[in-house]
Amino acid sequence: MGNVMASSSGGLDLPDLPPAPPSPGASLPPHLVKSMEAEAVKTELENPGTVEELHSRCRDIQANAFDGAKIMLNKGLSNHFQVTHTMTMSTGASNGYRFGATYVGTKQYCPSEAFPVLIGEIDPMGNLSANVIHQLTARLRCRLASQFQDSKLVATQLTSDYRGKDYTVSLTMGNPGILTGSGVIVGQYLQAITKRLALGTELAYQYGPNVPGREVAVLSAVGRYEFGDSVGSCTVGPGGMHLSYYKKASDQLQLGVEVETNLRMQESTTTLAYQVDLPKADLVFRGSFDSNWLIAGVLEKRLQPLPFSLAISGRMNYAKNTFRLGCGLMIG
Repeated sequence: MGNVMASSSGGLDLPDLPPAPPSPGASLPPHLVKSMEAEAVKTELENPGTVEELHSRCRDIQANAFDGAKIMLNKGLSNHFQVTHTMTMSTGASNGYRFGATYVGTKQYCPSEAFPVLIGEIDPMGNLSANVIHQLTARLRCRLASQFQDSKLVATQLTSDYRGKDYTVSLTMGNPGILTGSGVIVGQYLQAITKRLALGTELAYQYGPNVPGREVAVLSAVGRYEFGDSVGSCTVGPGGMHLSYYKKASDQLQLGVEVETNLRMQESTTTLAYQVDLPKADLVFRGSFDSNWLIAGVLEKRLQPLPFSLAISGRMNYAKNTFRLGCGLMIG
């Protein structure tokens, strides 16, 4: 044993090992390495959002017209709790007084959002609508919406969204009736293919005694393509299609076109919408015009330095020769 140790430590001439090969980035200039890393980050796909948000940009700039008079008072009781008092005077179903409350929790996954969020609104007759939104994990969000009328639960909807790195999976259950054996289940999937293109599918399943054949399922394909300040979205299924195009022409002007076609009813509606923002004047105007000869416009003006906002709404239907005018004041 001692001879082996002596021979290994002394008299043998071992050949020199070749030097280790340099790392891939060691032979490149530092600025080139940084540019390659930045380019790798740019090519990473981002979460495409949900299928429900596909046409939201075009819908957000359309005029949500109202008629009659409306007064809304917002009062923040703390950083997390706010109440609203709304008085509406019109010929519609929303006529009368409504009390609302909003609670925002302290759980944050990003600086701009906090959870849970509880929203409720009730009228003097006891009709209640409630919404609960909670972010269970960094990627999983759940929403529960329900409506009570005449002391009865008339509508319930539960939605769960799982946002992966480059995809989103959503599952919605509407009015699940365990005793009646009826309800609606909608599954949605949206995958980012490239930085600009996202494709997905939607499966809607309805069951119940009032459904022909006691059950029916509809499969649709969805897609969105973004290029610069423009977004094109589509939903195509056996019952029809929904197309929308949104463009941000400038910081003050946004444009949108929406086409909804129902093949079963043999109907198609095209809506043109625009929004004008004048920040220096604290003014926002939304206008829309559709193929049914319905014209609508809403003007919102912030009355600085007072905490008041004035809203004026107009809606005209040339085919029915009707006109509705609305005026609202928001305080707080």
